Amino acid sequence: MTTTAPRSAPSPDDRLLVVSADGHAGAEIGGYRPYLADRWHGEFDAWAAAYENPYADLLQATAYRNWDSDRRLAEQDADGVAAEVLYPNTVPPFFEAGNLVALPPTPADYDRRWAGLQAHNRWLVDFCAQAPDRRAGLIQVFLNDVDDAVAEIRALAPQFRVCGGVMVPSVSPNAGLRELWDPAYDPIWDACEELDLPVNVHGGSGLPDYGDLPAARAMMLIELPWFAHRPLWHLMFGGVFDRHPGLRVALTEQGVAWMRRGLETLDWFHGRMTTGGAAEALFFGAVADSMSLTPSEYFAKHVWLGASFLRRSEAAMVPELGVDRVMWGHDYPHSEGTFPHSTEALRVAFADFAPADVARLAGLTAAEFYGFDVEALRPVADRIGPTLAEVTTPLAVADYPVDTTCNAFEPDYPERSW
Repeated sequence: MTTTAPRSAPSPDDRLLVVSADGHAGAEIGGYRPYLADRWHGEFDAWAAAYENPYADLLQATAYRNWDSDRRLAEQDADGVAAEVLYPNTVPPFFEAGNLVALPPTPADYDRRWAGLQAHNRWLVDFCAQAPDRRAGLIQVFLNDVDDAVAEIRALAPQFRVCGGVMVPSVSPNAGLRELWDPAYDPIWDACEELDLPVNVHGGSGLPDYGDLPAARAMMLIELPWFAHRPLWHLMFGGVFDRHPGLRVALTEQGVAWMRRGLETLDWFHGRMTTGGAAEALFFGAVADSMSLTPSEYFAKHVWLGASFLRRSEAAMVPELGVDRVMWGHDYPHSEGTFPHSTEALRVAFADFAPADVARLAGLTAAEFYGFDVEALRPVADRIGPTLAEVTTPLAVADYPVDTTCNAFEPDYPERSW
């Protein structure tokens, strides 16, 4: 994690360094072919010819935002965003869906799915190299083969100017994989800890197979946040944080409203395990005794929140969680993201915050967490960033942009409790 010398308190005319902790990118399907080993080309050509993309945004004229580096940079500049962390978005070779929501590979299709995931990783290295100070690439792995995952992490981390760390999928129910707390995954955590790479869990991961009945998509949307939250308590109560005291985890595009109640609940369970009486001690005492901290304390030491498009009511909860633990995100190029109204979204979230906290929430925390070179980004921010005065000017609900479906501009949006 890069640290930077403290700057003087920002003045109203200073331009903010805006770093999005939640961007998405990927190649168009044919763009992955050069990154596959020759042995896969024939099978890939047949798969690509037959594949029907189910994602409306990848069929629109704006799909270029995922892979056209120059046009993407121009839009980031126009939106005031100096740098971004890049999660996947398009469909890698041999996948049925994008990897954020894809089920883990089966033993029968592991080899080709792994080849497809590696193709995305290597495409992303090249994509980030086109704007090396402004993009942090995430290394994707599967949990099916720990040796493959570790080798991929060690091979690719040095190839990024800014490596955003490792995107670890949470374990889908009935996926046939060990749960995240299993010591079998310790080599992955060892590599991340040794290389000082964040572990990233994005909303959408860990979903089960819902089937194809009409209600399936609705159930997926409703339950999607909860499955992405599960790694938090798995890593806490499973001893992973105690075995790896230097591990850093980002929970991204999962909101913040759930976290306050979530930590209260986790602390309550921990308390019952330690002081609940004979029954609790008999069944749960060994786990509780092995934990060196309470869940809230683990959070304060190990966990950051990639809080995309914060609503005003959610932003009010940030001080309780810690302004040094929350990282704003624009979710570009998704329709629920803030583009082209990122400055307005920052105003909605942070207009009432102290200037130093605004600077940290808009980008400095993310820059430090992901290892961006702040001095290298400063000229970019000075050229394109919104001023502090702009962001600390409240935006009335009546003035919210109307040409957007971004969640930040939904004044009556209910706060999620999970």
